[in-house]
Formats: sequence, C-alpha cells, structure tokens
Amino acid sequence: MEPHQDDRDPGLQPERTRLAWRRTTLAGTVATVLAVKAALNGGPDAPSIAVAALCCGLWLGFLAVAHRRIRVLAEAGEPTTLTPRHASTAVLCTVALAACAVALVL
Repeated sequence: MEPHQDDRDPGLQPERTRLAWRRTTLAGTVATVLAVKAALNGGPDAPSIAVAALCCGLWLGFLAVAHRRIRVLAEAGEPTTLTPRHASTAVLCTVALAACAVALVL
C-alpha cells in the first residue's frame, strides 16, 4: 500500500528551511550595516546617504518576506508553498541590496 499525501512526514525539512531563512536574514543585516558604515566613512554625502537608505529599505523588504515565511514554517502541519510574488520580492531585494553595497564600496 502506497502512502497518501496526507501521511507525509516532513521530518526536519521545515526546521532546516526556517533556519536557512534566519541565516539569510542575518547575512542581509550584516550587509546593510556594512553598507551604512561605508556610506558614512569619510564624511557622509547625499548620494552615499541615498544608497544607504535604499539598502535599509531593501533590507526591510526582505525582512518582511523572510519573517512571513519563518512564521508559516513554524506553524504546525504542512507549510504552504512560497508564492512566486514573495519569492520574486526576496530575490529582488537580495540582488538589489548586493548591487547597492557594491556601489558604495566602489
């Protein structure tokens, strides 16, 4: 007899995924803090402050998506699938944050 979809035991997969979201959030936090530090290094100017503010906004966007996903994964039962909209937002925020941080360093 084959197991039914309802009988699926997710094991530790939701826990591992939740921890991965937390690690990624921590990495984004570090990147944002370093970007702000780079913007303020040597005296703040308007373009650097604008890019640092953009980094903070992107970090907050990613944090909102990550927090929602962590909350879903922490609930009992089988977690829902990450929607394409939320996945796209997370990717956009991550890539744009990296681009802004590179712009501040160069």
